[in-house]
Amino acid sequence: MALWRIRATVDDRPGYLAVLTASLALRGVNILTVQVHTTEAGALDDFLVDAPERLTAADLVTAVERGRGRDCWVARSEARGLVDQPTRALGLASRLVRDPDALGEVLRTLLGADTVTWRPAPGQDRPRAGAETMRLADPAGGSYEVLRAAPAFTPAEYARAQALVDLAANVERRAAEQVTLVLPDGAELTVRPATGDDLPAVAAMHARCSAQSRRHRYLGAADPTPERLRQLLEPTRGITLLAVAGGVDGTPERVVAMANLVAEGVVGAVSLLVEEDWQRRGLGGALARRLVAYAGRSGHAALVAHAYADNLGLLRVLHRVGRPEPVDSDGDLMTVTVPLAAVTDQDPSGPAPMRCRAAGTA
Repeated sequence: MALWRIRATVDDRPGYLAVLTASLALRGVNILTVQVHTTEAGALDDFLVDAPERLTAADLVTAVERGRGRDCWVARSEARGLVDQPTRALGLASRLVRDPDALGEVLRTLLGADTVTWRPAPGQDRPRAGAETMRLADPAGGSYEVLRAAPAFTPAEYARAQALVDLAANVERRAAEQVTLVLPDGAELTVRPATGDDLPAVAAMHARCSAQSRRHRYLGAADPTPERLRQLLEPTRGITLLAVAGGVDGTPERVVAMANLVAEGVVGAVSLLVEEDWQRRGLGGALARRLVAYAGRSGHAALVAHAYADNLGLLRVLHRVGRPEPVDSDGDLMTVTVPLAAVTDQDPSGPAPMRCRAAGTA
C-alpha cells in the first residue's frame, strides 16, 4: 500500500461526496483523513488515502473523475501526513510563541510551500481563487509572499496562514513592549502588556489594594468580577499594562500596578490602580507616559480620565503627561481631557521620564 494526497472539487450537494468515496473504494483505496475547503467553485475535498501499490497517479485521477470529482490533483505523501491537522496547527502556533522568527519555516510547513519571502509591498485583502501565489499582510508593514506550484491555495489555507502571521506579530510586539523601569529610588519593575493568564495575579493585587484605591479606580462601583477583570486585561480596543515586581534571585513575581487604555472612538479612556507601597514613587507617571505613547501610535486624538476630586495622585499624573483642557465637574466627579497634540508639543523642560531599558538587558 502507498500513501497519496488527493484534492478534487465536488459539487456541494447531498450525496456527491459519497459517490466520490465509493469510486475510490472500488479501486481498493482507503480514505484515512479528509478535509473540506469551501470555495466559490464548490467543496474542495482534500484526502489522505492508502492505495494499492499497483495504482498510479493517473489511475487515481480516473477514479476521482468517475466519482464526479473535477480539477483533481494527486501526489505521493508521507506518514507525517497522518498527524491530526488541528493538533499540527496548534504545535506550529506554540513554536511561534517561543520563536516568532521561525515564521517563514512555520508557513512552509503549514502550507507545504516551495518558498516564503517577505516583500515591502502590502498583502492582498483576500486570496484569489485558484492562485498559486499567496500574499499575507504583515501587521508591521509589507507582506509575506508564499509560492506553491501545486495545488492552488484555498481561502481556508489563506485564513490559517494569516492567523499565524498575526500571532507572530503579536508575540514580537509584546516582547518589544516589555521594558524594565528604574524608578527614582532605584527600584526596578518590569512593565508589559497584560494577558488573560495574568487574571489570578491581578485579582491578588486588587485584594492588596486599599478600599480607597479601589474606590478611586472604579469610581465607587463594586469591585470587578473575574469576568470583568478578564475584559480589562484583554480589551477589544486598547491595551492594559502591568507593572511587575520581583522575579529576580528566586523572588516571586507580583503585579503591583495596572494601567488601562480603552478606545472610545477617537478618544482613549485611561485609568490607573497602584498598590499603596508603590504610590508616590513615580510609577503612575511612568505607566501613563507609556499609555500616551500607545495612544499616539493608535491615532487617538485625546486621552480622557474620570476621577474623584480627592484623587490628587491621578490628577497630578495627568498634568505631568500633558496640558489638560478645562476640567468638567459633576459634583465630586471630574472629567479630565488631555489632547495628544498638547502632549507632543510639551515643553522638553518638563518632568523627566523614568529611565527604562528593554527587559532582560543590562
